[in-house]
Amino acid sequence: KIKLECMIVTTDAEMSGLCEIGKIIKEVLDAVEALVTPGIKTIELDQVVGRMLSERGARSAPMLAYDFPGFSCISVGDEAAHGIPGNRVLKEGQLVNIDVSAEKDGFWADSGRSIAVGKISNELQLLCASTQAALAAGIKAATSGAPIHNIGRAVEDVAVAAGFKIIDGLVGHGVGRNIHEPPEVHNRYSTSGNEILQKGLVITIEPFLTSGIGNYREGRDGWTLLTLDGSPAAQYEHTMIITEKEPILLT
Repeated sequence: KIKLECMIVTTDAEMSGLCEIGKIIKEVLDAVEALVTPGIKTIELDQVVGRMLSERGARSAPMLAYDFPGFSCISVGDEAAHGIPGNRVLKEGQLVNIDVSAEKDGFWADSGRSIAVGKISNELQLLCASTQAALAAGIKAATSGAPIHNIGRAVEDVAVAAGFKIIDGLVGHGVGRNIHEPPEVHNRYSTSGNEILQKGLVITIEPFLTSGIGNYREGRDGWTLLTLDGSPAAQYEHTMIITEKEPILLT
Protein backbone atom coordinates (compact mmCIF):
# COMPACT_ATOMS: atom_id res chain seq x y z
CA LYS A 1 0.00 0.00 0.00
CA ILE A 2 1.41 3.39 -0.98
CA LYS A 3 1.86 5.71 1.97
CA LEU A 4 0.17 8.98 1.15
CA GLU A 5 1.89 12.13 2.32
CA CYS A 6 0.60 15.66 2.80
CA MET A 7 1.16 17.99 -0.11
CA ILE A 8 3.26 21.02 0.85
CA VAL A 9 3.48 23.62 -1.93
CA THR A 10 7.09 24.71 -2.45
CA THR A 11 7.32 25.77 -6.12
CA ASP A 12 5.60 28.18 -8.50
CA ALA A 13 4.74 25.23 -10.76
CA GLU A 14 2.87 23.50 -7.93
CA MET A 15 1.04 26.73 -7.06
CA SER A 16 0.14 27.24 -10.71
CA GLY A 17 -1.10 23.64 -11.16
CA LEU A 18 -3.28 23.81 -8.05
CA CYS A 19 -4.70 27.22 -9.01
CA GLU A 20 -5.59 25.84 -12.45
CA ILE A 21 -7.55 22.81 -11.19
CA GLY A 22 -9.17 24.91 -8.45
CA LYS A 23 -10.34 27.47 -11.02
CA ILE A 24 -11.76 24.73 -13.25
CA ILE A 25 -13.76 23.24 -10.37
CA LYS A 26 -15.17 26.66 -9.43
CA GLU A 27 -16.21 27.31 -13.05
CA VAL A 28 -17.95 23.92 -13.23
CA LEU A 29 -19.78 24.39 -9.92
CA ASP A 30 -20.91 27.92 -10.86
CA ALA A 31 -22.27 26.67 -14.19
CA VAL A 32 -24.06 23.68 -12.67
CA GLU A 33 -25.53 25.74 -9.82
CA ALA A 34 -27.15 28.01 -12.44
CA LEU A 35 -28.88 24.94 -13.93
CA VAL A 36 -30.42 23.75 -10.64
CA THR A 37 -34.17 24.21 -11.09
CA PRO A 38 -37.25 22.12 -10.30
CA GLY A 39 -37.68 19.47 -13.00
CA ILE A 40 -34.03 18.83 -13.86
CA LYS A 41 -32.58 15.35 -13.29
CA THR A 42 -29.41 14.88 -11.26
CA ILE A 43 -27.90 12.87 -14.16
CA GLU A 44 -28.33 15.93 -16.42
CA LEU A 45 -26.33 18.05 -13.98
CA ASP A 46 -23.66 15.36 -13.76
CA GLN A 47 -23.35 15.16 -17.55
CA VAL A 48 -22.61 18.91 -17.62
CA VAL A 49 -19.90 18.35 -14.97
CA GLY A 50 -18.35 15.58 -17.09
CA ARG A 51 -18.46 17.61 -20.29
CA MET A 52 -17.00 20.76 -18.73
CA LEU A 53 -14.16 18.86 -17.02
CA SER A 54 -13.31 17.13 -20.29
CA GLU A 55 -13.31 20.41 -22.25
CA ARG A 56 -10.79 21.80 -19.77
CA GLY A 57 -8.48 18.78 -19.84
CA ALA A 58 -9.48 17.66 -16.33
CA ARG A 59 -10.76 14.32 -15.02
CA SER A 60 -13.33 13.43 -12.38
CA ALA A 61 -11.55 12.58 -9.11
CA PRO A 62 -14.17 10.14 -7.73
CA MET A 63 -14.17 8.24 -11.03
CA LEU A 64 -10.38 8.23 -11.23
CA ALA A 65 -9.65 7.32 -7.61
CA TYR A 66 -12.65 5.18 -6.64
CA ASP A 67 -14.43 4.15 -9.86
CA PHE A 68 -17.45 6.13 -8.62
CA PRO A 69 -20.54 5.83 -10.89
CA GLY A 70 -20.73 9.55 -11.70
CA PHE A 71 -18.52 12.51 -12.59
CA SER A 72 -19.64 14.27 -9.40
CA CYS A 73 -21.41 13.42 -6.15
CA ILE A 74 -24.97 14.78 -6.09
CA SER A 75 -26.83 14.37 -2.80
CA VAL A 76 -30.44 15.43 -2.15
CA GLY A 77 -32.28 16.14 1.10
CA ASP A 78 -31.18 13.75 3.84
CA GLU A 79 -28.26 12.52 1.72
CA ALA A 80 -25.20 14.12 3.29
CA ALA A 81 -22.57 12.97 0.79
CA HIS A 82 -21.58 10.68 -2.09
CA GLY A 83 -25.01 10.58 -3.73
CA ILE A 84 -25.03 8.89 -7.15
CA PRO A 85 -26.40 10.99 -10.05
CA GLY A 86 -29.39 9.35 -11.72
CA ASN A 87 -32.93 9.84 -12.99
CA ARG A 88 -34.13 11.57 -9.83
CA VAL A 89 -36.02 14.77 -10.69
CA LEU A 90 -35.30 17.73 -8.42
CA LYS A 91 -38.37 19.27 -6.79
CA GLU A 92 -39.18 22.75 -5.53
CA GLY A 93 -38.09 23.24 -1.92
CA GLN A 94 -35.36 20.59 -1.88
CA LEU A 95 -31.71 21.10 -1.04
CA VAL A 96 -29.18 19.49 -3.40
CA ASN A 97 -25.47 19.18 -2.67
CA ILE A 98 -23.08 19.04 -5.60
CA ASP A 99 -19.50 18.02 -4.87
CA VAL A 100 -16.99 18.35 -7.70
CA SER A 101 -13.44 17.09 -7.30
CA ALA A 102 -11.06 16.74 -10.20
CA GLU A 103 -7.50 16.19 -11.41
CA LYS A 104 -5.45 17.91 -14.09
CA ASP A 105 -1.73 17.42 -14.81
CA GLY A 106 -1.30 15.52 -11.54
CA PHE A 107 -2.91 18.20 -9.36
CA TRP A 108 -6.17 17.56 -7.48
CA ALA A 109 -8.73 19.84 -5.80
CA ASP A 110 -12.18 19.46 -4.29
CA SER A 111 -15.17 21.72 -3.65
CA GLY A 112 -18.84 21.34 -2.89
CA ARG A 113 -21.89 23.39 -2.09
CA SER A 114 -25.52 22.94 -1.10
CA ILE A 115 -27.93 24.60 -3.53
CA ALA A 116 -31.60 25.51 -3.12
CA VAL A 117 -34.02 24.02 -5.65
CA GLY A 118 -36.42 26.92 -6.24
CA LYS A 119 -37.66 28.43 -2.96
CA ILE A 120 -36.64 26.62 0.22
CA SER A 121 -37.97 26.88 3.77
CA ASN A 122 -36.60 29.36 6.31
CA GLU A 123 -35.16 26.41 8.26
CA LEU A 124 -33.19 25.19 5.22
CA GLN A 125 -32.06 28.76 4.46
CA LEU A 126 -30.74 29.02 8.04
CA LEU A 127 -29.04 25.60 7.75
CA CYS A 128 -27.23 26.72 4.58
CA ALA A 129 -26.27 30.13 5.98
CA SER A 130 -24.96 28.54 9.20
CA THR A 131 -22.93 25.94 7.29
CA GLN A 132 -21.38 28.68 5.14
CA ALA A 133 -20.61 30.71 8.27
CA ALA A 134 -19.02 27.64 9.87
CA LEU A 135 -16.82 27.17 6.79
CA ALA A 136 -15.80 30.84 6.87
CA ALA A 137 -14.87 30.52 10.56
CA GLY A 138 -12.85 27.38 9.87
CA ILE A 139 -10.98 29.11 7.04
CA LYS A 140 -10.18 32.08 9.27
CA ALA A 141 -8.72 29.73 11.92
CA ALA A 142 -6.49 27.90 9.39
CA THR A 143 -3.13 29.64 9.73
CA SER A 144 0.37 28.17 9.73
CA GLY A 145 1.74 27.46 13.21
CA ALA A 146 -1.73 26.84 14.67
CA PRO A 147 -2.94 23.38 15.75
CA ILE A 148 -5.33 21.77 13.27
CA HIS A 149 -8.01 21.46 15.98
CA ASN A 150 -8.43 25.26 15.87
CA ILE A 151 -10.36 24.68 12.63
CA GLY A 152 -12.70 22.16 14.26
CA ARG A 153 -13.25 24.43 17.26
CA ALA A 154 -14.18 27.37 15.02
CA VAL A 155 -16.56 25.28 12.89
CA GLU A 156 -18.22 23.66 15.92
CA ASP A 157 -18.68 26.99 17.75
CA VAL A 158 -20.65 28.43 14.83
CA ALA A 159 -22.75 25.28 14.37
CA VAL A 160 -23.66 25.03 18.05
CA ALA A 161 -24.50 28.74 18.34
CA ALA A 162 -26.87 28.39 15.37
CA GLY A 163 -28.57 25.32 16.90
CA PHE A 164 -27.27 22.74 14.42
CA LYS A 165 -25.28 19.54 14.82
CA ILE A 166 -22.03 18.55 13.12
CA ILE A 167 -22.40 15.23 11.28
CA ASP A 168 -19.80 13.10 13.05
CA GLY A 169 -17.29 11.20 10.92
CA LEU A 170 -17.54 13.37 7.81
CA VAL A 171 -14.36 15.42 7.64
CA GLY A 172 -12.12 17.57 5.47
CA HIS A 173 -8.77 16.25 4.32
CA GLY A 174 -5.43 16.86 2.71
CA VAL A 175 -5.50 17.07 -1.09
CA GLY A 176 -3.21 18.06 -3.96
CA ARG A 177 -1.43 14.94 -5.24
CA ASN A 178 -4.46 12.72 -4.71
CA ILE A 179 -8.08 13.24 -3.73
CA HIS A 180 -7.76 12.13 -0.09
CA GLU A 181 -4.46 12.68 1.72
CA PRO A 182 -3.51 13.31 5.33
CA PRO A 183 -4.33 15.12 7.52
CA GLU A 184 -7.99 14.65 8.48
CA VAL A 185 -9.59 18.05 9.09
CA HIS A 186 -12.29 17.52 11.71
CA ASN A 187 -15.31 19.76 12.15
CA ARG A 188 -15.21 19.73 15.94
CA TYR A 189 -12.59 20.31 18.60
CA SER A 190 -10.58 17.26 19.64
CA THR A 191 -7.54 17.26 21.91
CA SER A 192 -5.92 14.69 19.61
CA GLY A 193 -5.95 17.14 16.71
CA ASN A 194 -2.82 18.92 17.81
CA GLU A 195 -0.85 18.55 14.57
CA ILE A 196 0.54 21.95 13.59
CA LEU A 197 -0.61 23.47 10.31
CA GLN A 198 2.39 24.02 8.06
CA LYS A 199 2.81 26.81 5.53
CA GLY A 200 2.08 25.45 2.04
CA LEU A 201 -0.10 22.55 3.26
CA VAL A 202 -3.05 21.86 0.93
CA ILE A 203 -6.33 20.91 2.67
CA THR A 204 -10.09 21.03 2.33
CA ILE A 205 -12.39 22.32 5.03
CA GLU A 206 -15.93 21.01 4.67
CA PRO A 207 -18.47 21.37 7.48
CA PHE A 208 -21.48 19.03 7.32
CA LEU A 209 -24.36 20.39 9.39
CA THR A 210 -27.82 18.99 10.12
CA SER A 211 -30.91 19.90 12.11
CA GLY A 212 -31.02 16.30 13.37
CA ILE A 213 -28.90 14.13 15.67
CA GLY A 214 -25.68 14.34 13.66
CA ASN A 215 -25.11 10.68 12.77
CA TYR A 216 -25.09 9.06 9.35
CA ARG A 217 -25.56 5.65 7.74
CA GLU A 218 -24.47 4.13 4.45
CA GLY A 219 -27.20 3.68 1.85
CA ARG A 220 -28.00 0.39 0.12
CA ASP A 221 -26.10 1.45 -3.01
CA GLY A 222 -22.84 1.22 -1.04
CA TRP A 223 -21.95 4.87 -1.74
CA THR A 224 -24.56 7.33 -0.49
CA LEU A 225 -24.24 8.56 3.09
CA LEU A 226 -27.57 9.58 4.65
CA THR A 227 -28.45 11.20 7.97
CA LEU A 228 -29.53 8.50 10.40
CA ASP A 229 -32.80 10.22 11.29
CA GLY A 230 -33.74 11.52 7.83
CA SER A 231 -32.94 15.15 8.69
CA PRO A 232 -31.69 17.47 5.94
CA ALA A 233 -27.93 18.04 5.66
CA ALA A 234 -25.85 20.86 4.19
CA GLN A 235 -22.18 20.99 3.19
CA TYR A 236 -19.87 23.65 1.80
CA GLU A 237 -16.24 22.95 0.94
CA HIS A 238 -13.15 24.71 -0.35
CA THR A 239 -9.63 23.58 -1.16
CA MET A 240 -6.97 25.92 0.22
CA ILE A 241 -3.26 26.42 0.80
CA ILE A 242 -2.17 27.32 4.34
CA THR A 243 -0.21 30.56 4.76
CA GLU A 244 0.88 32.74 7.70
CA LYS A 245 -2.33 34.73 7.29
CA GLU A 246 -5.64 33.51 5.87
CA PRO A 247 -5.31 30.57 3.48
CA ILE A 248 -5.27 30.94 -0.31
CA LEU A 249 -8.65 29.64 -1.52
CA LEU A 250 -8.22 27.63 -4.72
CA THR A 251 -11.88 26.85 -5.39
